Amino acid sequence: MSEAKIFRITGRIDKPGLFEPITFSKEIAAAKDSHALEKIYAEMGSRHRAKRHQIKILGVEEVESPEGA
Repeated sequence: MSEAKIFRITGRIDKPGLFEPITFSKEIAAAKDSHALEKIYAEMGSRHRAKRHQIKILGVEEVESPEGA
């Protein structure tokens, strides 16, 4: 079984009718960065009623997990 890593994903949501984009930075536990991206698309799309083409990913980076955890 693969071990989960923590990824920090930053991005913005550009929806028509908003004065400025919604920016976000979220940490997600996943096995791979592609799995973390799918979680972000699902969560942000559900929370903000945004389509995938309205969610722009600006950066994905792996975060060092604490050794004690």
